[in-house]
Amino acid sequence: MPLSARLLAAGSGWRVSDVICTSGPRDPCYVEEHTAYSIALVTDGTFQYRSTQGSALMTPGSVLLGNVGACFECAHQHSRGDRCLAFHFSPEVLESVVSALPGARQLTLAAPRLPPLPSVLAVLAAAQAARDDCSGPEEFGELVLRVAGAVCVALRDDNPASQRAPTPRDERRIAMALRRIETQRGARLSLDELAAEAAVSSFHFLRIFEQVVGVTPGQYMLRTRLHRAAVRLRSSNDAIAAVALDSGFADLSTFNRQFRRATGLTPRAYRTQRARS
Repeated sequence: MPLSARLLAAGSGWRVSDVICTSGPRDPCYVEEHTAYSIALVTDGTFQYRSTQGSALMTPGSVLLGNVGACFECAHQHSRGDRCLAFHFSPEVLESVVSALPGARQLTLAAPRLPPLPSVLAVLAAAQAARDDCSGPEEFGELVLRVAGAVCVALRDDNPASQRAPTPRDERRIAMALRRIETQRGARLSLDELAAEAAVSSFHFLRIFEQVVGVTPGQYMLRTRLHRAAVRLRSSNDAIAAVALDSGFADLSTFNRQFRRATGLTPRAYRTQRARS
């Protein structure tokens, strides 16, 4: 099958790939096997997906689902080519996600696909933006768990509208994490590191952090770094590269992209605006 997969990011028990297929109506279909639990966002193209869970027409915005060890095939009967953002999980990682959700069910992706759903739109849009912005493992580390959590919630029969409120113990865990983030402002703290210190799984930590704080740990740390950088841009004439590095950004291009996404201005334009005010 004319297929190419570019690895975007990988971590302990997960990986994310940009998968492009150029098959058309005249190309043969091949039976393949999912080597991990698979959740793939179709971003371009249309194709027929057949698996042990059933069959479905995949279109842009659809989410392909596959269980580890399950056989499947893809056919392009109506058009040529497609592109997917594919998330792959080990059983241990997906099990940690399922077990952290209220009303957890067995570790099985029961349907062949999810149609475009408002409940998963935001996290999938963020994942596609991360792919298009060439983001690295740090940003994808949170996104892979958020994608898995959103899909597992959407697949549940009860699909409750509200989540269990965080316990006082959970709130203490988050308060400790916030204190560490505050005291180690220049450190690049990972989700796994913060979760291990809180003695919970990464997905459980991500979920309760978002419940308590209103944003994910990565979003919180990014906004904190951007806020510090904005204050320094307004209060000093330090080189923008120095501001970026001292604020915890690995390179100037990443800082410029994130700052513009958050404020609508480049750091230089933001500083110029300050000088005029």
